[in-house]
Formats: sequence, structure tokens, C-alpha cells
Amino acid sequence: MPSVLVVDDDAAILKLVSVILARAGHEVHACAHPVEALSLLDRITPDLIISDVVMPHMTGYEFLEHVREREELSHLPFMLLSSHAERDDVRRGMNLGADDYLPKPFTPHDLTSAVDARLKRISSKPVTASGLEARGLGTSTVTWRGEPIPWVSRKAMELFFLLLEKREVTSWEAAEALWPEKDEARASSLFHTTLHRLRRSLTPEAVVSHSRRYALNPDLAPKYDARTFEERVERTVGGSPSLEEVRELIGQYGRYLPDVDSDWCSDVRRRIDEKQMSLLGLAAELARSAGRPREAASYHQQALMIDPFSDGDWQGLARALSDLGDPRARLAQQREPWWSTDLA
Repeated sequence: MPSVLVVDDDAAILKLVSVILARAGHEVHACAHPVEALSLLDRITPDLIISDVVMPHMTGYEFLEHVREREELSHLPFMLLSSHAERDDVRRGMNLGADDYLPKPFTPHDLTSAVDARLKRISSKPVTASGLEARGLGTSTVTWRGEPIPWVSRKAMELFFLLLEKREVTSWEAAEALWPEKDEARASSLFHTTLHRLRRSLTPEAVVSHSRRYALNPDLAPKYDARTFEERVERTVGGSPSLEEVRELIGQYGRYLPDVDSDWCSDVRRRIDEKQMSLLGLAAELARSAGRPREAASYHQQALMIDPFSDGDWQGLARALSDLGDPRARLAQQREPWWSTDLA
């Protein structure tokens, strides 16, 4: 039997909601004050919380923030009730991590439909997400069985990739990575709200925690293109690959999370760029050995577009262009990029 915590300072509304939900087969816990509800949440964990917005001493928004700050409650679905359901009010509630907003007055059908839909959505998401793929090279998409994940917020998506990269983080480490400009209290609040949104986007069990450290549920086991790319580069550079094999791997490169502007992403980009540079150097060497100076020049140029200060690639580019009798060899010797010319 699903349990629902209802919080409303209006005794008539509190009783009405409780009766409707009890008749619909739910176990109901009723509280007339958010402080009382927070105390009750120390002892129980409901499947859903429903709260009025306008209440004395603590609003529904403030109550929601307190709930989201608690690690063990950050994933719980939360529904707001209000007779002031203006667009700005709805946006504020959703920004704080609310899952739904039901305007007053409402019919019994309105209430039960909203509750059933929310509980069904949560229960329908499996923990084991076979077919989950995370692509961060040249894009920032996560798909499950070929369908893109509809992220509740872009920060939830970024937190997902951060957990993929770091494996495990504290709330402060995540907050420092995603909101370095915020003070500790605000960053912590943003983290718990974003964690809730990540769980809403995937499954409530998507992120597990232990000793105040957070990690993706190992049952998710997503395929992660950045990690696969790096592992393949290490094997390829350390082996005896053909030019065709190296060429195919070079084509998998892309700027990491191109639409995310965070320092932690810059660190990952530098690491992946270094892998691509090693591939391009190997490809240039193989192409030159195969008597293909034009292709070798193209690889050196691609490397210089990543690192314009790479002396080895300037020298290699000048040598390859000289072998071709290309007058641009002089520009390469002088470290003068042109890049409008297609060498491929």
C-alpha cells in the first residue's frame, strides 16, 4: 500500500485530502504543520509528499527545501497544492525540485489521478538499465534502448556525467564542481535539488550513497564513450595497429560535453585531447611510412588545431608539405597557421 504524507494548515483541506486518498487505497499520514511533518520524516519514509504552499511560519517552498536537503529524502516525489498557481509560482516550485503542482480547488479525480500518475512514473523505472548509453564526445546525450533520456534539468545531466567521471563524490565535491561560485550553503542546496532531478530523470535508485559519498548505482552499468575511447587509445598506441585502425579511432574523437562550461569538464577535455594527440602522431607516422605525405600533413594539422604550440607537429607538417612540394611548407616552418585549406 503506497504511503502519502499530507501537510496543510487548513484542517478541512487536510481531512478532505486524507479521506480521498485513503478511499483510493493509500496509507495517509496527515500533518497540520511542516515542522511536525519534518519530525515525522525522522521516523517514516513515505512514497509521496503533498504539501500546501501558503502556511504560517514555514511555506511549502521552505518545507520542500528542507526535505531536499536530507540525503535519504532527496529522491521522494513531492507535490505542491496552492490556490495561487500562477506561472511564476509553478516555476519556483519546479526550480526547487517539486514534481507536480495541483491548483486548488481540485476534484477527487484530479487529486487521485495526479497521485497515481506520480507513483506510477516512479515505480515504472527499473533499477537495471540495460542498454543505457552515455555519449559525451561531441555531444552530451544519454539514451536508454535507443531513446534519449528526457532530463529534468541540464545540471542533472551534468551531475550524471560528473559521477561517471569521478566514480564517487561527496556532496561538497559535486557542489564545488558544478557551482564553484556559490557559497557552501547555497551550493549544498543546489546539489540536493539537482540530485533529486537526476533521480527523477532516470530512476529513484539511480544514485546510491554511503558514508556521505554518492555514486551511480552499479546496476545501471552505462556504456560511456569517453572511457571506451581512452581505453582503446591506450591499447592502440601500445600495440602495432594498422593505419586503418588508427584512422577509425581518430574519427570517434569529439569535444567533451561541448555545451557544458565547467572547470571539471575542461580537465576531462585536456585528458581526452592528449589521447587524440597521441593517436594523430601515430597516424602521421604510419602515413609517412606508407608514402602518404598528404595524409600525414592532415594529421599534423588536426593535432595543431588541438594544440597550436606542438613543435613536433609543426615540424612534421613542414616536412610532409616539403615532400609534397607544397609552398605552405614555409608557413609551417614559421609556425603560421592557415587552416582554411583542406589538406585531406
